Amino acid sequence: MSTGTTKLDVVVSDVVPVNELVTRFHFRRRDGQLLPTFSGGAHVVVEMRDGERTRLNPYSLMGSPLDTREYTISVRRDDVGRGGSLFMHRHVRPGMEMVISYPVNLFSLDLRARKHLMLAGGIGITPFMAQTAQLAAEGGNFELHYTCRTASLGTYADVLRERYDRRVRLYHDDRDERIELDRLLSSQPLGTHLYVCGPSGMIGWVCDRAAALGWPAETVHFEHFAAPQPGAPFDVTLAVSGKTIRVGEQQSLLEAIEAAGVDPPYLCRGGVCGQCETNVIAHDGKFIHNDHWLSEQEHRSCKKIMPCVSRFEGGSLVLER
Repeated sequence: MSTGTTKLDVVVSDVVPVNELVTRFHFRRRDGQLLPTFSGGAHVVVEMRDGERTRLNPYSLMGSPLDTREYTISVRRDDVGRGGSLFMHRHVRPGMEMVISYPVNLFSLDLRARKHLMLAGGIGITPFMAQTAQLAAEGGNFELHYTCRTASLGTYADVLRERYDRRVRLYHDDRDERIELDRLLSSQPLGTHLYVCGPSGMIGWVCDRAAALGWPAETVHFEHFAAPQPGAPFDVTLAVSGKTIRVGEQQSLLEAIEAAGVDPPYLCRGGVCGQCETNVIAHDGKFIHNDHWLSEQEHRSCKKIMPCVSRFEGGSLVLER
């Protein structure tokens, strides 16, 4: 069994529309026992049996870590994505039996921090739901700044304001409200840690400004799962297992390897954790690296690939799998 894929048999206990794009899903164990403990920022990988295809998507847990009677996730519908969010919205109903992974946390709070400054964009609010619940229960010092397109798309904005009042600040794009980032970052007390989750442009902007303003790298935390991108089909030889596979247009390389019966490790399936890093034995073509794990030097070397999100274009590719 792959790293990070120890599985839980669950039943969908509720499905709740949140707004026009986001739906919340509740899971309980089929055997009625408590679910494993987790900490704020953790995610699970949800298995979706879609005909002959199994989709595996990571979603942040957003309930309180103090309550493991159920897990909750929220899924934003992506009408032009690869189909995982559409499957969740269209096919998952209360009473349905599903399989999810044990929780894994790649975006945990640093509890040494004297203050936690949180910046969220869009559906990137979900890990902060659990983190703020954890900190509130522990008497932690936090401040959350949440940007969304409109008030109606401010997922859980009303819940957060009701729970935490002035510790939550909202910004609406349609009202031209913007975070005064430099001022915000420059006015924090010593010992503050910064957390950001949202669109890639927002994460890059916040991390760049934090670095420019002298924030130590170890105090800046971000979660950025890249979704696998479609592309032209390509063939791959798996040298260790002795198989040659074809990666479909809408399929990730990792999914194609799994479909061939090979079981690579993974934790995030989003180019972040590094678990599925794979050595390249030979190639004749161009790599399309989409991960946040390998360095630029490693990308240029063409000796490694992250099959969860990266692709290949060319004549031949041989991997150490």
